Amino acid sequence: MCETVLLYPRPLARYPGRLLLLPLLPYRSPLKPLPSEIWSRIFMRALFEDDQDARSHNAHNDTRHSCVSLMLVCKGFKEVAMPLLYSHVCLHSVNSLQKFTAHLHSADQMWDSIRRIPYSTPGRWVQVLDLSELLTELDSSAYYAVNALLTQLFPLLPFLAKLTLYSGFLLSRRALSSLTHRDGSSNIRALGGIRYDPFIYSAVATGEDPFVQLLRVCVNLEVLEVTGIGLDDTDLESHFDNNTESIKTPHIAAPLYLPYLRSLTLLSMPSSLLMHALLYSPLPRLWTLSLTPYDDIPFPASLSSLFLETHGQHLRTISLFTPKSWPTHYHSSPTTILHTSPHLKHLSLEYPLPALTIAFQTPLTGVSSPLILPLQILSIPRPSSDFWVTLERLLPFLPSLQVIRMRDVRWLRHGMTSRAQEAGIQGEMREWDRRLTQRGIRLLDGNWKESRGA
Repeated sequence: MCETVLLYPRPLARYPGRLLLLPLLPYRSPLKPLPSEIWSRIFMRALFEDDQDARSHNAHNDTRHSCVSLMLVCKGFKEVAMPLLYSHVCLHSVNSLQKFTAHLHSADQMWDSIRRIPYSTPGRWVQVLDLSELLTELDSSAYYAVNALLTQLFPLLPFLAKLTLYSGFLLSRRALSSLTHRDGSSNIRALGGIRYDPFIYSAVATGEDPFVQLLRVCVNLEVLEVTGIGLDDTDLESHFDNNTESIKTPHIAAPLYLPYLRSLTLLSMPSSLLMHALLYSPLPRLWTLSLTPYDDIPFPASLSSLFLETHGQHLRTISLFTPKSWPTHYHSSPTTILHTSPHLKHLSLEYPLPALTIAFQTPLTGVSSPLILPLQILSIPRPSSDFWVTLERLLPFLPSLQVIRMRDVRWLRHGMTSRAQEAGIQGEMREWDRRLTQRGIRLLDGNWKESRGA
Protein backbone atom coordinates (compact mmCIF):
# COMPACT_ATOMS: atom_id res chain seq x y z
CA MET A 1 0.00 0.00 0.00
CA CYS A 2 1.37 3.45 -0.92
CA GLU A 3 2.08 5.79 2.07
CA THR A 4 1.22 9.52 2.06
CA VAL A 5 4.30 11.76 1.82
CA LEU A 6 4.10 15.44 2.93
CA LEU A 7 6.70 18.10 2.05
CA TYR A 8 7.46 21.11 4.33
CA PRO A 9 9.11 23.75 2.09
CA ARG A 10 9.28 26.49 4.89
CA PRO A 11 9.38 24.68 8.22
CA LEU A 12 10.52 27.80 10.22
CA ALA A 13 7.83 30.18 8.88
CA ARG A 14 5.02 31.49 11.19
CA TYR A 15 2.46 29.69 9.05
CA PRO A 16 4.38 26.85 7.37
CA GLY A 17 2.68 25.17 4.47
CA ARG A 18 2.46 21.48 3.65
CA LEU A 19 2.51 20.00 0.15
CA LEU A 20 1.27 16.54 -0.74
CA LEU A 21 3.75 14.56 -2.87
CA LEU A 22 1.95 12.59 -5.57
CA PRO A 23 3.76 9.70 -7.32
CA LEU A 24 4.08 10.00 -11.07
CA LEU A 25 3.82 6.22 -11.59
CA PRO A 26 1.60 3.75 -9.76
CA TYR A 27 3.25 1.74 -7.01
CA ARG A 28 4.40 -1.71 -8.19
CA SER A 29 4.14 -4.54 -5.70
CA PRO A 30 7.24 -6.77 -5.43
CA LEU A 31 7.20 -9.99 -7.42
CA LYS A 32 6.81 -13.21 -5.53
CA PRO A 33 9.87 -15.50 -5.84
CA LEU A 34 9.37 -18.54 -8.06
CA PRO A 35 9.79 -21.94 -6.41
CA SER A 36 12.90 -23.88 -7.29
CA GLU A 37 10.78 -26.58 -8.97
CA ILE A 38 9.48 -24.07 -11.52
CA TRP A 39 13.01 -22.79 -12.21
CA SER A 40 14.10 -26.38 -12.72
CA ARG A 41 11.35 -26.91 -15.29
CA ILE A 42 12.34 -23.69 -17.07
CA PHE A 43 16.00 -24.72 -17.21
CA MET A 44 15.11 -28.20 -18.46
CA ARG A 45 12.96 -26.73 -21.23
CA ALA A 46 15.77 -24.36 -22.22
CA LEU A 47 18.51 -27.01 -22.15
CA PHE A 48 16.60 -29.90 -23.75
CA GLU A 49 14.16 -28.03 -25.97
CA ASP A 50 15.02 -30.15 -29.03
CA ASP A 51 14.51 -33.42 -27.13
CA GLN A 52 18.08 -34.25 -28.02
CA ASP A 53 18.69 -35.88 -24.63
CA ALA A 54 22.36 -34.93 -25.06
CA ARG A 55 22.99 -37.93 -27.28
CA SER A 56 25.95 -36.60 -29.22
CA HIS A 57 29.25 -35.38 -27.85
CA ASN A 58 28.67 -31.79 -29.04
CA ALA A 59 25.15 -31.69 -27.61
CA HIS A 60 26.42 -32.93 -24.26
CA ASN A 61 29.16 -30.28 -24.19
CA ASP A 62 26.65 -27.52 -25.04
CA THR A 63 24.36 -28.64 -22.24
CA ARG A 64 27.22 -28.82 -19.77
CA HIS A 65 28.46 -25.33 -20.66
CA SER A 66 24.92 -23.95 -20.35
CA CYS A 67 24.55 -25.47 -16.89
CA VAL A 68 27.89 -24.03 -15.78
CA SER A 69 26.86 -20.58 -17.07
CA LEU A 70 23.60 -20.76 -15.12
CA MET A 71 25.47 -21.74 -11.96
CA LEU A 72 27.55 -18.55 -12.18
CA VAL A 73 24.49 -16.24 -12.16
CA CYS A 74 23.57 -16.47 -8.50
CA LYS A 75 23.40 -18.88 -5.60
CA GLY A 76 19.75 -19.72 -6.28
CA PHE A 77 20.48 -20.63 -9.90
CA LYS A 78 23.42 -22.74 -8.78
CA GLU A 79 21.20 -24.82 -6.51
CA VAL A 80 18.79 -25.44 -9.39
CA ALA A 81 21.30 -25.97 -12.22
CA MET A 82 23.71 -28.30 -10.42
CA PRO A 83 21.28 -31.28 -10.30
CA LEU A 84 20.65 -30.77 -14.03
CA LEU A 85 24.39 -30.83 -14.67
CA TYR A 86 24.73 -34.22 -13.00
CA SER A 87 21.45 -35.65 -14.29
CA HIS A 88 23.06 -36.80 -17.57
CA VAL A 89 26.68 -37.95 -17.29
CA CYS A 90 28.57 -38.85 -20.48
CA LEU A 91 32.21 -39.84 -19.92
CA HIS A 92 34.78 -40.19 -22.69
CA SER A 93 37.97 -41.41 -21.00
CA VAL A 94 39.10 -43.68 -18.20
CA ASN A 95 40.65 -40.68 -16.45
CA SER A 96 37.25 -38.94 -16.41
CA LEU A 97 35.61 -42.06 -15.01
CA GLN A 98 38.25 -42.31 -12.30
CA LYS A 99 37.83 -38.65 -11.27
CA PHE A 100 34.05 -38.90 -11.34
CA THR A 101 34.07 -42.03 -9.16
CA ALA A 102 36.53 -40.45 -6.71
CA HIS A 103 34.41 -37.28 -6.45
CA LEU A 104 31.22 -39.21 -5.75
CA HIS A 105 32.97 -41.48 -3.25
CA SER A 106 34.47 -38.50 -1.40
CA ALA A 107 31.07 -36.77 -1.27
CA ASP A 108 29.46 -39.93 0.05
CA GLN A 109 32.06 -40.27 2.81
CA MET A 110 31.29 -36.74 4.00
CA TRP A 111 27.53 -37.30 3.98
CA ASP A 112 26.28 -37.63 7.56
CA SER A 113 23.18 -39.32 8.97
CA ILE A 114 21.73 -36.04 10.30
CA ARG A 115 20.45 -35.05 6.85
CA ARG A 116 16.91 -35.99 5.95
CA ILE A 117 17.89 -37.64 2.64
CA PRO A 118 19.81 -40.92 3.03
CA TYR A 119 21.63 -40.61 -0.32
CA SER A 120 24.54 -38.27 -0.91
CA THR A 121 24.88 -35.63 -3.58
CA PRO A 122 25.80 -35.45 -6.40
CA GLY A 123 25.38 -39.23 -6.70
CA ARG A 124 21.64 -39.15 -6.20
CA TRP A 125 21.26 -36.60 -9.01
CA VAL A 126 22.64 -38.94 -11.69
CA GLN A 127 19.83 -40.43 -13.79
CA VAL A 128 21.62 -41.23 -17.07
CA LEU A 129 25.12 -42.72 -17.32
CA ASP A 130 26.54 -43.06 -20.85
CA LEU A 131 29.86 -44.88 -21.19
CA SER A 132 29.51 -45.99 -24.82
CA GLU A 133 32.17 -43.67 -26.24
CA LEU A 134 34.57 -44.42 -23.40
CA LEU A 135 34.32 -48.20 -23.84
CA THR A 136 34.46 -48.09 -27.65
CA GLU A 137 38.10 -47.01 -27.69
CA LEU A 138 39.05 -48.90 -24.52
CA ASP A 139 42.19 -51.03 -24.54
CA SER A 140 41.76 -54.62 -23.36
CA SER A 141 44.38 -54.04 -20.66
CA ALA A 142 42.13 -51.44 -19.01
CA TYR A 143 39.09 -53.73 -18.70
CA TYR A 144 39.95 -54.73 -15.13
CA ALA A 145 40.43 -51.11 -14.02
CA VAL A 146 37.13 -50.00 -15.56
CA ASN A 147 35.24 -52.91 -13.99
CA ALA A 148 36.76 -52.06 -10.60
CA LEU A 149 35.67 -48.43 -10.95
CA LEU A 150 32.14 -49.44 -11.98
CA THR A 151 31.91 -51.82 -9.03
CA GLN A 152 32.63 -48.86 -6.75
CA LEU A 153 30.46 -46.42 -8.71
CA PHE A 154 27.14 -48.27 -9.08
CA PRO A 155 26.16 -48.21 -5.35
CA LEU A 156 26.58 -44.41 -5.37
CA LEU A 157 23.87 -43.96 -8.04
CA PRO A 158 20.57 -44.88 -6.34
CA PHE A 159 18.34 -43.09 -8.89
CA LEU A 160 20.09 -44.30 -12.04
CA ALA A 161 17.40 -44.75 -14.73
CA LYS A 162 19.43 -45.37 -17.91
CA LEU A 163 22.77 -47.13 -18.31
CA THR A 164 24.47 -47.30 -21.70
CA LEU A 165 27.60 -49.40 -22.22
CA TYR A 166 29.38 -50.72 -25.33
CA SER A 167 28.49 -54.12 -26.79
CA GLY A 168 32.19 -55.06 -26.96
CA PHE A 169 32.76 -54.52 -23.23
CA LEU A 170 31.96 -57.36 -20.82
CA LEU A 171 30.89 -56.44 -17.31
CA SER A 172 32.57 -58.52 -14.63
CA ARG A 173 30.53 -60.59 -12.21
CA ARG A 174 31.51 -58.23 -9.38
CA ALA A 175 30.28 -55.20 -11.34
CA LEU A 176 27.02 -56.96 -12.17
CA SER A 177 26.56 -57.90 -8.52
CA SER A 178 27.24 -54.30 -7.50
CA LEU A 179 24.59 -53.09 -9.97
CA THR A 180 22.10 -55.70 -8.74
CA HIS A 181 22.49 -55.55 -4.94
CA ARG A 182 22.15 -51.82 -4.36
CA ASP A 183 19.46 -49.39 -3.33
CA GLY A 184 17.30 -48.16 -6.16
CA SER A 185 17.61 -51.09 -8.59
CA SER A 186 13.92 -50.75 -9.38
CA ASN A 187 14.56 -47.24 -10.76
CA ILE A 188 16.37 -48.58 -13.84
CA ARG A 189 14.31 -47.99 -16.99
CA ALA A 190 16.80 -48.76 -19.78
CA LEU A 191 19.89 -50.96 -20.16
CA GLY A 192 21.75 -50.58 -23.45
CA GLY A 193 24.96 -51.88 -25.00
CA ILE A 194 25.16 -54.90 -22.67
CA ARG A 195 27.59 -57.67 -23.59
CA TYR A 196 26.49 -61.18 -22.58
CA ASP A 197 28.78 -64.20 -22.56
CA PRO A 198 26.91 -67.39 -21.53
CA PHE A 199 30.18 -69.21 -20.86
CA ILE A 200 31.12 -66.67 -18.19
CA TYR A 201 27.71 -65.81 -16.78
CA SER A 202 26.15 -69.28 -16.99
CA ALA A 203 28.58 -72.17 -17.33
CA VAL A 204 30.75 -71.35 -14.33
CA ALA A 205 27.95 -69.80 -12.35
CA THR A 206 27.02 -71.13 -8.96
CA GLY A 207 23.30 -70.68 -8.65
CA GLU A 208 21.28 -68.39 -10.93
CA ASP A 209 22.67 -66.44 -13.84
CA PRO A 210 23.89 -63.04 -12.53
CA PHE A 211 22.25 -61.15 -15.38
CA VAL A 212 18.94 -62.90 -14.70
CA GLN A 213 19.32 -61.83 -11.07
CA LEU A 214 19.71 -58.24 -12.27
CA LEU A 215 16.52 -58.44 -14.32
CA ARG A 216 14.62 -59.79 -11.31
CA VAL A 217 15.16 -56.54 -9.40
CA CYS A 218 14.63 -54.24 -12.43
CA VAL A 219 10.86 -54.54 -12.32
CA ASN A 220 10.33 -51.17 -14.07
CA LEU A 221 12.62 -51.93 -17.01
CA GLU A 222 11.33 -50.62 -20.35
CA VAL A 223 14.26 -51.02 -22.79
CA LEU A 224 16.82 -53.85 -22.85
CA GLU A 225 19.63 -54.25 -25.42
CA VAL A 226 21.89 -57.30 -25.11
CA THR A 227 24.48 -58.65 -27.54
CA GLY A 228 25.83 -62.19 -27.24
CA ILE A 229 28.92 -63.83 -28.66
CA GLY A 230 27.22 -65.66 -31.53
CA LEU A 231 28.29 -69.04 -32.87
CA ASP A 232 31.61 -70.08 -34.37
CA ASP A 233 32.14 -72.98 -36.78
CA THR A 234 33.01 -75.41 -33.98
CA ASP A 235 29.82 -74.67 -32.06
CA LEU A 236 27.78 -74.90 -35.26
CA GLU A 237 29.15 -78.36 -36.09
CA SER A 238 28.60 -79.62 -32.55
CA HIS A 239 24.93 -78.63 -32.68
CA PHE A 240 24.35 -80.89 -35.67
CA ASP A 241 26.72 -83.71 -34.67
CA ASN A 242 25.23 -84.18 -31.20
CA ASN A 243 21.75 -85.44 -30.58
CA THR A 244 19.57 -82.44 -29.73
CA GLU A 245 17.42 -84.57 -27.45
CA SER A 246 20.39 -85.08 -25.14
CA ILE A 247 20.69 -81.34 -24.56
CA LYS A 248 18.96 -80.45 -21.32
CA THR A 249 16.95 -77.29 -21.08
CA PRO A 250 17.95 -75.23 -18.04
CA HIS A 251 15.56 -74.92 -15.15
CA ILE A 252 14.32 -71.43 -14.31
CA ALA A 253 13.34 -70.99 -10.67
CA ALA A 254 10.56 -68.48 -11.37
CA PRO A 255 9.55 -66.34 -14.36
CA LEU A 256 10.75 -62.77 -14.53
CA TYR A 257 8.40 -59.91 -13.68
CA LEU A 258 8.85 -57.27 -16.40
CA PRO A 259 5.39 -55.73 -16.90
CA TYR A 260 6.72 -52.53 -18.56
CA LEU A 261 9.29 -53.99 -20.98
CA ARG A 262 8.39 -52.57 -24.41
CA SER A 263 11.62 -52.86 -26.45
CA LEU A 264 13.93 -55.89 -26.43
CA THR A 265 17.12 -56.49 -28.43
CA LEU A 266 18.83 -59.92 -28.40
CA LEU A 267 21.59 -60.07 -31.01
CA SER A 268 24.04 -62.92 -31.70
CA MET A 269 22.37 -65.06 -29.06
CA PRO A 270 21.06 -68.46 -30.21
CA SER A 271 20.47 -69.78 -26.69
CA SER A 272 21.34 -68.84 -23.11
CA LEU A 273 19.94 -68.83 -19.58
CA LEU A 274 18.94 -65.20 -20.11
CA MET A 275 16.96 -66.11 -23.22
CA HIS A 276 15.33 -69.04 -21.42
CA ALA A 277 14.26 -66.76 -18.59
CA LEU A 278 12.74 -64.23 -21.02
CA LEU A 279 11.14 -66.98 -23.09
CA TYR A 280 9.11 -68.36 -20.19
CA SER A 281 8.25 -64.97 -18.66
CA PRO A 282 5.14 -62.95 -19.50
CA LEU A 283 5.96 -59.77 -21.45
CA PRO A 284 2.56 -58.10 -21.93
CA ARG A 285 3.86 -54.76 -23.21
CA LEU A 286 6.58 -56.00 -25.56
CA TRP A 287 5.98 -54.23 -28.88
CA THR A 288 9.47 -53.99 -30.41
CA LEU A 289 11.84 -56.94 -30.84
CA SER A 290 15.27 -57.05 -32.51
CA LEU A 291 16.61 -60.57 -32.90
CA THR A 292 19.28 -62.53 -34.74
CA PRO A 293 17.57 -65.46 -36.51
CA TYR A 294 18.80 -69.05 -36.05
CA ASP A 295 15.94 -70.97 -37.62
CA ASP A 296 18.27 -73.58 -39.18
CA ILE A 297 19.52 -74.65 -35.72
CA PRO A 298 17.06 -76.93 -33.92
CA PHE A 299 15.63 -76.47 -30.44
CA PRO A 300 16.96 -76.32 -27.71
CA ALA A 301 20.27 -75.24 -29.23
CA SER A 302 18.43 -72.25 -30.71
CA LEU A 303 15.53 -70.38 -29.12
CA SER A 304 15.02 -67.57 -31.63
CA SER A 305 12.14 -69.15 -33.57
CA LEU A 306 10.39 -70.31 -30.40
CA PHE A 307 10.85 -66.83 -28.94
CA LEU A 308 9.04 -65.32 -31.94
CA GLU A 309 6.20 -67.82 -31.60
CA THR A 310 5.81 -67.24 -27.86
CA HIS A 311 5.92 -63.42 -27.76
CA GLY A 312 4.82 -62.58 -31.30
CA GLN A 313 1.13 -61.96 -30.71
CA HIS A 314 1.54 -58.42 -29.35
CA LEU A 315 4.58 -57.33 -31.39
CA ARG A 316 4.31 -54.27 -33.64
CA THR A 317 7.93 -54.16 -34.86
CA ILE A 318 10.30 -57.06 -35.59
CA SER A 319 13.86 -56.49 -36.79
CA LEU A 320 15.86 -59.57 -37.81
CA PHE A 321 19.50 -58.52 -37.90
CA THR A 322 22.91 -60.23 -37.87
CA PRO A 323 25.76 -58.04 -36.52
CA LYS A 324 28.55 -57.63 -39.03
CA SER A 325 31.74 -59.49 -38.19
CA TRP A 326 34.40 -61.40 -40.09
CA PRO A 327 33.40 -63.85 -41.34
CA THR A 328 29.67 -63.13 -41.06
CA HIS A 329 27.52 -66.26 -40.83
CA TYR A 330 23.91 -65.74 -41.87
CA HIS A 331 21.24 -68.12 -40.62
CA SER A 332 17.79 -68.67 -42.03
CA SER A 333 14.71 -66.87 -40.73
CA PRO A 334 11.36 -68.50 -39.97
CA THR A 335 8.83 -68.36 -42.79
CA THR A 336 5.89 -68.16 -40.35
CA ILE A 337 6.59 -64.66 -38.96
CA LEU A 338 3.33 -63.34 -40.37
CA HIS A 339 1.53 -66.29 -38.73
CA THR A 340 2.98 -65.82 -35.25
CA SER A 341 2.93 -61.99 -35.35
CA PRO A 342 -0.34 -60.99 -37.05
CA HIS A 343 -0.30 -57.41 -35.70
CA LEU A 344 3.03 -56.35 -37.19
CA LYS A 345 3.35 -52.87 -38.65
CA HIS A 346 7.11 -52.89 -39.37
CA LEU A 347 9.06 -55.99 -40.40
CA SER A 348 12.78 -55.97 -41.18
CA LEU A 349 14.20 -59.16 -42.70
CA GLU A 350 17.74 -60.52 -42.94
CA TYR A 351 19.65 -62.68 -45.41
CA PRO A 352 18.74 -65.25 -46.59
CA LEU A 353 15.33 -63.74 -47.25
CA PRO A 354 12.61 -66.19 -46.20
CA ALA A 355 9.71 -67.30 -48.38
CA LEU A 356 7.03 -65.81 -46.14
CA THR A 357 3.64 -67.46 -46.00
CA ILE A 358 0.19 -66.13 -45.12
CA ALA A 359 -2.07 -67.71 -42.51
CA PHE A 360 -5.63 -68.63 -43.40
CA GLN A 361 -8.52 -68.25 -40.98
CA THR A 362 -11.42 -70.67 -41.12
CA PRO A 363 -14.79 -69.23 -40.04
CA LEU A 364 -17.78 -71.29 -38.91
CA THR A 365 -18.96 -71.66 -42.48
CA GLY A 366 -15.99 -73.87 -43.25
CA VAL A 367 -14.70 -71.62 -46.02
CA SER A 368 -11.08 -70.58 -45.54
CA SER A 369 -10.18 -66.95 -46.17
CA PRO A 370 -6.75 -65.27 -46.08
CA LEU A 371 -5.82 -63.12 -43.10
CA ILE A 372 -5.51 -59.40 -43.87
CA LEU A 373 -2.39 -58.03 -42.19
CA PRO A 374 -1.79 -54.42 -41.01
CA LEU A 375 1.86 -54.36 -42.14
CA GLN A 376 2.91 -50.83 -43.21
CA ILE A 377 6.73 -50.97 -43.59
CA LEU A 378 8.82 -53.83 -44.94
CA SER A 379 12.64 -53.63 -44.83
CA ILE A 380 15.03 -55.94 -46.65
CA PRO A 381 18.81 -55.68 -47.15
CA ARG A 382 18.80 -55.53 -50.98
CA PRO A 383 16.37 -56.14 -53.82
CA SER A 384 16.23 -59.73 -55.02
CA SER A 385 14.42 -61.24 -57.96
CA ASP A 386 13.62 -64.36 -55.93
CA PHE A 387 12.07 -62.34 -53.12
CA TRP A 388 10.05 -60.28 -55.62
CA VAL A 389 8.09 -63.45 -56.40
CA THR A 390 7.32 -63.86 -52.69
CA LEU A 391 6.45 -60.18 -52.31
CA GLU A 392 4.15 -60.19 -55.35
CA ARG A 393 2.29 -63.12 -53.83
CA LEU A 394 1.92 -61.32 -50.47
CA LEU A 395 0.84 -57.89 -51.72
CA PRO A 396 -2.89 -58.73 -52.07
CA PHE A 397 -2.93 -59.55 -48.33
CA LEU A 398 -1.05 -56.37 -47.32
CA PRO A 399 -3.44 -53.51 -48.15
CA SER A 400 -1.81 -51.19 -45.59
CA LEU A 401 1.72 -51.56 -46.97
CA GLN A 402 3.09 -48.08 -47.70
CA VAL A 403 6.90 -48.35 -47.69
CA ILE A 404 9.50 -50.91 -48.75
CA ARG A 405 12.98 -50.00 -47.57
CA MET A 406 16.33 -51.29 -48.88
CA ARG A 407 18.34 -51.25 -45.68
CA ASP A 408 21.86 -51.67 -47.09
CA VAL A 409 21.54 -49.68 -50.33
CA ARG A 410 21.72 -45.94 -51.06
CA TRP A 411 20.47 -44.13 -54.12
CA LEU A 412 23.20 -42.71 -56.36
CA ARG A 413 23.88 -39.03 -55.87
CA HIS A 414 22.41 -36.47 -58.23
CA GLY A 415 24.41 -35.92 -61.40
CA MET A 416 25.31 -39.52 -62.26
CA THR A 417 24.66 -40.65 -65.83
CA SER A 418 21.52 -42.57 -66.72
CA ARG A 419 23.65 -45.59 -67.67
CA ALA A 420 25.16 -45.69 -64.18
CA GLN A 421 21.73 -45.37 -62.58
CA GLU A 422 20.43 -48.34 -64.54
CA ALA A 423 23.42 -50.63 -63.88
CA GLY A 424 23.74 -53.29 -61.17
CA ILE A 425 21.86 -52.94 -57.93
CA GLN A 426 20.75 -49.40 -58.83
CA GLY A 427 19.01 -50.66 -61.95
CA GLU A 428 17.22 -53.36 -59.98
CA MET A 429 16.11 -50.80 -57.40
CA ARG A 430 14.71 -48.56 -60.12
CA GLU A 431 12.85 -51.51 -61.60
CA TRP A 432 11.34 -52.23 -58.17
CA ASP A 433 10.50 -48.54 -57.85
CA ARG A 434 8.59 -48.54 -61.14
CA ARG A 435 6.62 -51.66 -60.19
CA LEU A 436 5.81 -50.51 -56.66
CA THR A 437 4.81 -47.00 -57.73
CA GLN A 438 2.01 -48.51 -59.82
CA ARG A 439 0.72 -50.13 -56.62
CA GLY A 440 0.98 -46.93 -54.55
CA ILE A 441 3.99 -48.15 -52.53
CA ARG A 442 7.11 -46.04 -51.99
CA LEU A 443 10.61 -47.51 -52.29
CA LEU A 444 13.14 -45.97 -49.88
CA ASP A 445 16.88 -46.51 -49.47
CA GLY A 446 18.84 -47.02 -46.26
CA ASN A 447 18.57 -43.30 -45.45
CA TRP A 448 14.78 -43.38 -45.78
CA LYS A 449 14.95 -41.31 -48.98
CA GLU A 450 13.09 -41.73 -52.23
CA SER A 451 14.63 -41.79 -55.67
CA ARG A 452 15.36 -38.31 -57.05
CA GLY A 453 13.51 -39.23 -60.20
CA ALA A 454 10.32 -40.04 -58.25
